[in-house]
Amino acid sequence: MKHYEVEILDAKTREKLCFLDKVEPNATVADIKSMFTKSHPEWYPARQSLRLDPKGRSLKDEDILQNLPVGTTATLYFRDLGSQISWVTVFLTEYAGPLVIYLLFYFRVPFIYGPKYDFITSRHSVVHLACICHSFHYIKRLLETLFVHRFSHGTMPLRNIFKNCMYYWGFAAWMAYYINHPLYTPPGKCLHLIFPYVFCFTFCQLGNFSIHIALRNLRPAGSKTRKIPFPTRNPFTWLFLLVSCPNYTYEVGSWIGFAIMTQCLPVALFSLVGFIQMTIWAKGKHRSYLKEFKDYPPLRSPIIPFIL
Repeated sequence: MKHYEVEILDAKTREKLCFLDKVEPNATVADIKSMFTKSHPEWYPARQSLRLDPKGRSLKDEDILQNLPVGTTATLYFRDLGSQISWVTVFLTEYAGPLVIYLLFYFRVPFIYGPKYDFITSRHSVVHLACICHSFHYIKRLLETLFVHRFSHGTMPLRNIFKNCMYYWGFAAWMAYYINHPLYTPPGKCLHLIFPYVFCFTFCQLGNFSIHIALRNLRPAGSKTRKIPFPTRNPFTWLFLLVSCPNYTYEVGSWIGFAIMTQCLPVALFSLVGFIQMTIWAKGKHRSYLKEFKDYPPLRSPIIPFIL
């Protein structure tokens, strides 16, 4: 059995960082990262990006050395991805913040609206329904993070958590301030006028959860297998017939219902920004599906059926 020699160079300076002798041909990129860490402990595997070309794409951890287009002496280029943090920690931090922040405004804790209104709840039913919907959404997200989602990548750059938290926490505080303000005027005093939007929010939340369960079942635990998602017996998943990312479609629908129910400008802006970002993600996933699967259903759109 032939063995490989692997040299690892800095992608920027071309400086030789490590030379690995007698590497097994069936060694994976993950194995090589572990070997590299022994000589450079400051760069643990999650921080490493190994490439065949200094400006090329990162190799996947599951790539096997003998299957790569290299000779018996392989040259790999290293880039430091920076300090990493687990996706689970990121999601829990992102979602716990809005839940707590919103409730602080809802209960009108001291120093928010002035001593006159401390701990005095609103008289309007819309305010209470909005709090229930908002809390339900983020509690659902926290539980999905712990018990449903399976992440293809274990970590992300630590710096991203600050940007993400500013987005979620900032918008939560902004919309909570206005919806729970003592001078807030609800869009309708009769429940039957706002019930359709509460139903829309709840319906889309259940749809979003159903899609997450369907996607989870496509990937066995500990696997990075990718498959084409198809509708199941759950009617909420039938949206897969028309779009590639129905979880985003349902998410947008939830916030549209919430925005109309509260008629609050910050909620509308949050919905718009979220829609733009989810459209970018959906288009990226849609292109990835088309590239990876030759038999991918041609009628599907990324996020909005037949339109976008």
